[in-house]
Amino acid sequence: MVDWHSWHEDYDRPDSALSHRLRAVQTLIKQALDDAPAGPLRIVSLCAGQGRDLLEVLAEHPRRDDVRARLVELDPRNAAVAAETVNRYRLTGVEVVTGDASLIDHYADLAPADIVVACGIFGNITDEDIERAIGFLPQLIKTGGTVLWTRGRTVPDRVPLILNWFDERGFDLVWVSPPDVSYGVGAHRFTAQPEPLVAGEQIFTFVGSDVIRAADRAR
Repeated sequence: MVDWHSWHEDYDRPDSALSHRLRAVQTLIKQALDDAPAGPLRIVSLCAGQGRDLLEVLAEHPRRDDVRARLVELDPRNAAVAAETVNRYRLTGVEVVTGDASLIDHYADLAPADIVVACGIFGNITDEDIERAIGFLPQLIKTGGTVLWTRGRTVPDRVPLILNWFDERGFDLVWVSPPDVSYGVGAHRFTAQPEPLVAGEQIFTFVGSDVIRAADRAR
């Protein structure tokens, strides 16, 4: 089992793949904030961990006071770190929820959002659930909004499949990390119309990267 609290320690190792991934995600979040229309902004972060990808950007961004955001994280230790960061940066529009991020009801009052951060999910769920989760995103994101995601490029590389699934659901590719780097990060802009949020649905089932890797080896 992965200890998702100690997992974050690699963020503080500048040469780690996770640190590089964090910087790529933060750059894309900043770009999405820069490009967002004037006025209030809504952001949801699923499986938010300690929230460093979003919170460190908001702390210094000129749009910080326009943002209402909700970070949902199951591990109470990580949620506590995120909440402490929110307080330290005085991000009064940001809420941290300790709970199951796969339950769509957590996001009902913020959907459709301007930005959806779905990092740390696709490497921990089955291929079928990746496709399922992408299928739910039109319930969470507004037209013109940005979805950010991560998925390692271990063999077999799922990124081409992920790109196709986003395309099929009305998303245009903004950026994806090249296959020769040690991490996978992508951003897509939603060009279709949002779908009504269906209460009570489960977006995905988090099984863990160790289970996914074992299944890959067994193929």
